[in-house]
Amino acid sequence: MRLSPGARRRLILLGTFTVAMILTIMPFPRWAEPFRPDWVGLVLIYWCLAAPERVSVGTGWLLGFIQDILYGSLLGSNALAKTLVAFLAVRLHLQLRMFPRWQQAVSVFGLLVADQLLVLWIRGAIGQAPDTFSYWTPSIVGALLWPWLFVILRDLRRRGDIT
Repeated sequence: MRLSPGARRRLILLGTFTVAMILTIMPFPRWAEPFRPDWVGLVLIYWCLAAPERVSVGTGWLLGFIQDILYGSLLGSNALAKTLVAFLAVRLHLQLRMFPRWQQAVSVFGLLVADQLLVLWIRGAIGQAPDTFSYWTPSIVGALLWPWLFVILRDLRRRGDIT
């Protein structure tokens, strides 16, 4: 049974977000846990830049909501943060796509920091703010991984003919 092109595109998008969610909840060694990048945020940013008409604010909200459920965090905190990231990525997608990858990585770092700042603000408001610098390492690692993740997802997008 052959999938229609539209179904194939949706399956690729769903598959990349599913893999990102799995990488997010997969157990890491205790020493490596602070270095886990925000896989969902990175994949969301990529698809918002590459296909803003398919992946946008609603997708960001849904992914953040699923993260809230998976983490057992305050319902809506990650949803709000991912919505903000998706909005900014879609709003700036034409400019960001023109940047070389190292400048994109810097911009992605800014988007990931905005995500973490919003979650930090919400967690601080309810008295659960982290007190270590390691809270910020996922943004740094995500920016360092961006060039490679970009190439992998771009190849997948081209093979799936997602525009």
